Amino acid sequence: MSTAQYGLETLAGDVAAVKSSSKPEELLRMNGSIHEERTTSEPQDRVTELIEQQTAISEVLHAIANSPHDLQPIFDAILDSATRLCRADAGSLRLSEESGLRRVAMRGDPLFIGRALSSVPVLAEKGGCLGRLATSRLPTHIPDMPALKGDPRDDFWITAAANTGLRTVLVVPLLNDNEIVGIISLSRKQVQPFTDRQTSLFRDFAAQATIALESTRRERQYREMQSELAHANRVATMGQLTASIAHETKQPITAARTYAAAALRFLDKSPPDVAEVRGALTCIVDQTARACDVVDRTGSLIKKAPPRKEVVDLNAAILEVTALTRSEAIKTGVTMGTQLADELPRIQCDRVQLQQVMLNLILNAIQSMSGVEDGNRELHISTVSIEPEGMCVSVRDTGHGLRPESLPRLFEPFYTTKPDGMGMGLSICRSIIEAHGGRLWATGCEPRGALFQFTIPAD
Repeated sequence: MSTAQYGLETLAGDVAAVKSSSKPEELLRMNGSIHEERTTSEPQDRVTELIEQQTAISEVLHAIANSPHDLQPIFDAILDSATRLCRADAGSLRLSEESGLRRVAMRGDPLFIGRALSSVPVLAEKGGCLGRLATSRLPTHIPDMPALKGDPRDDFWITAAANTGLRTVLVVPLLNDNEIVGIISLSRKQVQPFTDRQTSLFRDFAAQATIALESTRRERQYREMQSELAHANRVATMGQLTASIAHETKQPITAARTYAAAALRFLDKSPPDVAEVRGALTCIVDQTARACDVVDRTGSLIKKAPPRKEVVDLNAAILEVTALTRSEAIKTGVTMGTQLADELPRIQCDRVQLQQVMLNLILNAIQSMSGVEDGNRELHISTVSIEPEGMCVSVRDTGHGLRPESLPRLFEPFYTTKPDGMGMGLSICRSIIEAHGGRLWATGCEPRGALFQFTIPAD
């Protein structure tokens, strides 16, 4: 029965009851009060419904704002809001994928959840009941699920609904430009059909939730592509350090071998020189630890891993990068110096991404000085605490400097001043720093050289 039919029949019943009264003035008074009550309550009900709908979508947007990297809280918020909006006892959210509709969220009491997990599959195949309901692209209202008759393929879902104790079901597809994104199904334990107005509210909410969900999914895909690009850049950058890393690894291994040979000689003495053997073994332990550090630092920069923010000691992170690039600087005749501020505030950031920025800036500086024939080749790295931003990192070189016309385009994708450059390194560096709430810029130095600086807000 539609909302309009229900309203007309109820009003007719009220009028019939009043007609049985023997007093005409009472009839007029009651008829007037009924009309006044209905004319005032219906707009109020509509306003209440609109407020509930806006509250529901606001909760979804709040979940999106608080969970930029994890979709599960957003799925849960969509389903929580939908079940509350339509006064449902249970609900499920499924998203479309190549093989069917995968359940990503479920709501209900513990008994329903337990029965649903054991009797309803996580993946609903495309040709099944839910798949066909989604394909219709229209809301489907089933007043009493066990009484449903039709396609024999639906028998499984009818039985599953009976096992979970659900009777009335409302299914609404989630559509994006008429493409099926997923479905939300709401259920009641008793035969209590959803009204037309509830269906309309649910359909409007589902449309808004789909827009929010798709926006979040696309933003996540964009971040994943950025992460893939940043990883490729790290691998390519580390490839430039192959010889230096090999040298940094070989040095401690050679030293450890020398100490081991010395320890054997001390053991061959008569009597064995135990004190010297102990000293040699201690040196071996130190050198192997140094080699492990080089391997670990290299592995962390090459390894493909999702972004992970943690509390980071900025100075320590920078020193790890300078240790990796020291051999490259020496090979190019560059003197590397650091001036790191004491007691910098800790920052909340992705350590690997921050080190990637430092690695790019340091290698760019070293390469810019490789063609300098006269004058010193100096690379200076400094950190300083600033208010209110947090801290500032500077990388200054004494290379040929930056041409004024190149400064506005320096951080653009695919713009490069190197003959064999791809023009992605500085663009990726800027996106990383901006994702951390900071700023990256460059200026020319006099009489020559370039200064790259970036800020990072304190935790």
